[in-house]
Amino acid sequence: MASLSVVKASGAGTGVLLSACVAEHGSLTHPYFAGRALSEGAEALRNLADAIHFLGALHGRHPGVVDHAAGRTADPAARMWLFAAGEALIAERRFLSRLAVAAGPVPSTPGGSASETAVNGQRSALATLAQSDRKGCALGAAFAFALDWAPLRPILDDAATRLGVDIPPCELGSSREIEDAANNAGTDASVERAMLFGAQQLALQHRGLWDLLEARAQARAAA
Repeated sequence: MASLSVVKASGAGTGVLLSACVAEHGSLTHPYFAGRALSEGAEALRNLADAIHFLGALHGRHPGVVDHAAGRTADPAARMWLFAAGEALIAERRFLSRLAVAAGPVPSTPGGSASETAVNGQRSALATLAQSDRKGCALGAAFAFALDWAPLRPILDDAATRLGVDIPPCELGSSREIEDAANNAGTDASVERAMLFGAQQLALQHRGLWDLLEARAQARAAA
């Protein structure tokens, strides 16, 4: 995370560092996510359905990253944010569930069982990260989840429009609100480092999910 060290030298707060980490390592810079496979072409709806089902497998169950982090965080202000985010995620899970029903079964894909094993492994890795005893690690992962969910939501909204599903407002908060909460929690250098580690690992897991979804799309195209 050398690039974050350069940002830190300019006096940036923890929130800005977290945003930079997620922007660098998360969904936004993944070629499959940023490309046209989810928005254009004959396979776009199948690709969207695949993304919906796998995002549901990763984040559609309780407890998730934010819920685990709430049990590992003592800071009152951070806990307040976590509990509010946990409430917002109830609606997000319901939205994912409705989308999954409207999208129909998981698109048939060669090597499907291996994909399920992979995403289950990711979910287990995220649960371990969000239950880390290292102070700040779980909180950083939770903040990163919220920051990376923001660019994911328009993809889900587009799928909802295509599938005729009502789109609820996302109440996870703006990036500025998340950054402010991170600034308040990251006043200690060791906690800040742990938060950045947790954020990076969460972002990389999301990136791994897009790797998996891209491989599945390629497998369907080659079948």
